[in-house]
Amino acid sequence: MAAKIYLHWTATAYDWIRPGHYHSIITGDGLVHRLHSYSVDLPAHTWQRNSNAVALSCSCMGGTPDPWTQPPTPQQLESLCAETASIARSWGWSTADINITTVMTHAEAASNRDGRSKHDNYGPVLWGGSGERWDLLQLKKNGSSDGGEQLRSGIQSLMRGEPSAGFTTTADRLEPLLFRGHTTIIARGNDLSVQIDANGSSWALAADLLARYEIPYVWDTSLQRLLVGALDVAPTYRADAIQADVGWALFEMSLQTGNAPVILTGIMRPTSDHPVQTARAWCRVIEFAEEFGISIAYNPLVLGERRGG
Repeated sequence: MAAKIYLHWTATAYDWIRPGHYHSIITGDGLVHRLHSYSVDLPAHTWQRNSNAVALSCSCMGGTPDPWTQPPTPQQLESLCAETASIARSWGWSTADINITTVMTHAEAASNRDGRSKHDNYGPVLWGGSGERWDLLQLKKNGSSDGGEQLRSGIQSLMRGEPSAGFTTTADRLEPLLFRGHTTIIARGNDLSVQIDANGSSWALAADLLARYEIPYVWDTSLQRLLVGALDVAPTYRADAIQADVGWALFEMSLQTGNAPVILTGIMRPTSDHPVQTARAWCRVIEFAEEFGISIAYNPLVLGERRGG
């Protein structure tokens, strides 16, 4: 059976982030926090629908007593659609594949709106349910009860190449990340080639960094994922993780454990010296060093040894 994507809200404040519940959580500012690899099943996001499924959730709707004092923000909805579109593209889906049988809100799933009678109806009362779950039934207070259709329409817009899912204005969007040149730094006593982006951050090939520090890994081409064999790494789930609006296809670096926690997210881009210009995995040098416990010196940038390694 084809994989499904389920869309949720957390019923919390805008800054709530906890691994184990959803594959990615989107905070109120629209930042996507990728917590678990999309290739693994998590146990408890959507009742009786957790297998072969990805769960994305917006941190919102935690207002008390009125949850609508913390509604989904336009930035969250835009990012929710962008992340879903990114996953769909990585799976080879087309615009036509975005429908209620493949992408559902928790409200729709709870009420079996895809026609699969998986369980009793615990969805919105409007649809004959018990009202336990109504995630994204509406996208704003007193809004129409077609939140799922609105989100799928936004996802389809992005997959057609349109610049927005329709929830934010042009002024809210970021320009794609540009690179302005290359240089070398010292990493573990030897030269390492890096690219410098428009913000002054250094990027290196993830394979080069992993090899330099003798960290075992396996590249999964079909899932655009680096599986890392280090057992002494605890992901920080940093707030400034790379986002889909960086303008490049993304890859994830995750640990080889049961729930595959994501260490960092990088980009897929070609290298000028590669004979066929095949896209390769790049990550931010300082982020890699911080996640793997590597000592850092500045002016100039120098990477030392892994602490404890």
